[in-house]
Amino acid sequence: QEMEDARRWGGARDLRPIGGDVRRWEGLVLPNNPPYNAGAFRFELTFSPQHPLLPPTLTLRTSIYHPGVDPEGRVCQPLTAPQHWLPTTRATQVLQDLLLLLDSPDPQRVLRPELARELQEQPEVFWHRAEEHTRRHAEPRPDTPNP
Repeated sequence: QEMEDARRWGGARDLRPIGGDVRRWEGLVLPNNPPYNAGAFRFELTFSPQHPLLPPTLTLRTSIYHPGVDPEGRVCQPLTAPQHWLPTTRATQVLQDLLLLLDSPDPQRVLRPELARELQEQPEVFWHRAEEHTRRHAEPRPDTPNP
């Protein structure tokens, strides 16, 4: 049911279980704002056997030049931190929070302080580098929504 809800949400595409495992999902998130909207970014969402009591883990598999995502793809997402997690939180909310982070880098949600500093002190340099990185690493955006 959660996967069907997430598929109906328009911010992700190609959402499917990995290897038939309903606890591991992959898909593409489609940012709305430049420069990230020039591509799509593959993510993996993994649910623990204790879900919904424990939060899922969200990893961005596509490299991105963003202060809130570290080089290993870990996402600064307080929503899924154990101290903030609520069992009523839906997978779609986790994905919406990811999209919000990608669309609007937040200086309070930082895993790469050097990029946050660059964004604040040299925004034109940051946005140029983010655009170049997106062009080189992001996947093509799918043309049509899921059926």
